[in-house]
Amino acid sequence: MRRIANHTLRSLQSNILAGILTIGPLFVTWLIFSFLLSTLARAGMPVVRFFAAVFPAAWLARPWLQSALAVVLTLVVLFVVGRLTSLVIGKQAFNLFEALLERLPFVAKVYTSVRQLLDTMMAKKESSQRVVLVDFPIPGQKSIGFLTRTLTDAATGELLATVLLPNAINPTSAFLQVLPMSRIVETSLTMEQAMSMLMTGGAVGPETIQYSRTAGVETESTGFSARLRS
Repeated sequence: MRRIANHTLRSLQSNILAGILTIGPLFVTWLIFSFLLSTLARAGMPVVRFFAAVFPAAWLARPWLQSALAVVLTLVVLFVVGRLTSLVIGKQAFNLFEALLERLPFVAKVYTSVRQLLDTMMAKKESSQRVVLVDFPIPGQKSIGFLTRTLTDAATGELLATVLLPNAINPTSAFLQVLPMSRIVETSLTMEQAMSMLMTGGAVGPETIQYSRTAGVETESTGFSARLRS
């Protein structure tokens, strides 16, 4: 009797785990898209409600239709803004807008930091490789990091690097470390591969990775840091 109960319990556990592995990615994908759609809807909803008040109509008062129109309106605004900033006049206007933001004490710090982080995360593959490994939290244990910039030690002249270390599963929180370039292991990981490993806790990722520093990698560090500075 106990054997049957144990077999039934193991069968339930394996089936429930298989169900979690099957539904889990779909559920996480749905949560992400739901968050994005709700954010887009909230951004465009005031304009849609304004039009609904100015032009009262039964079909325009439906909540689901207002949400859909708000999402479409927000996407159109984002497209127009992106299109304008890609033009010469749009770039000049955007540069003027950024110059005005830089005059605001608190807003300038937040905006500049977020803008630099997004530019780093959206860097193209053709640009300098920015995914690295560093010893963290203790020597011998590697953590995935994003090399954001290089700087020089004022006392010794040693080349240093600032590395952002996102937390797994929740990469919105991270550690920022300043450490010598000699303690960094350059990898061939793309930003997409690194983010996939972080979001899935390492379950999704490449089969091989550059874990140890080699002589070839050591000689390439100078050129790598020069690309980051340019």
